[in-house]
Amino acid sequence: MHVPGALLLGCDAGTLDFSRIKGIHTAMKSGMLAAEALSGALDSRGEDLAHYDRLLAQSWLGQSLRRSRHFGAALHRFGPWLGGAFNWLEQRFFPKGLPLHLRDGEPDYRRLKHQDRCRPIVYPKPDGKLSFDRPSSVYLANTSHDEDQPCHLKLADPSIPLRVNLANWAEPAQRYCPAGVFEVVEQSGEPAFQINAANCIHCKTCDIKDPSQNISWTPPQGGSGPNYPNM
Repeated sequence: MHVPGALLLGCDAGTLDFSRIKGIHTAMKSGMLAAEALSGALDSRGEDLAHYDRLLAQSWLGQSLRRSRHFGAALHRFGPWLGGAFNWLEQRFFPKGLPLHLRDGEPDYRRLKHQDRCRPIVYPKPDGKLSFDRPSSVYLANTSHDEDQPCHLKLADPSIPLRVNLANWAEPAQRYCPAGVFEVVEQSGEPAFQINAANCIHCKTCDIKDPSQNISWTPPQGGSGPNYPNM
């Protein structure tokens, strides 16, 4: 992603500090380290871009991520009570983390329950003060797309959202997407899967969470946003 006189590097929510639910500072640092690694490669000092891994591991960002590496896995494997107790003990008394490798046993997308085992949740309407509707939140992101550009959300099999996901999980893309990109609408009396690609704020949740792993996020034309100037 670039504009005249500037090149955007890093800016990746993948460096989000899970245990603190924040990550702007880590995203900025990852971009700075990426620029440093790229600068070294351009200066022909014999370094390639793999140098980035070493820079990251040696930085405060790498150390911070290593300290919290068990946080999510502990919650997923042991639940909120035991997992929370494990995380409290580890982060309070073992600042470098416990010498073990605690990992999730299976991908998150495989942990969705069948719709027959779940009860629909009826949420109160947004009050505009503490809770807000999706279109208002999408507006704040200030992400812009040309309405006629090719859809950047690709379906490996267009029949899966209705044939598989709707039948088994009530098509969860309608709920896990924070921007209302995916909808099941009625067309000629039949359900149809609709993608509102112009609403996308590029969080990649669909690519990660889709239970059939049928959705692939690709970079959109223009690469604009989100910018959040109205927050």
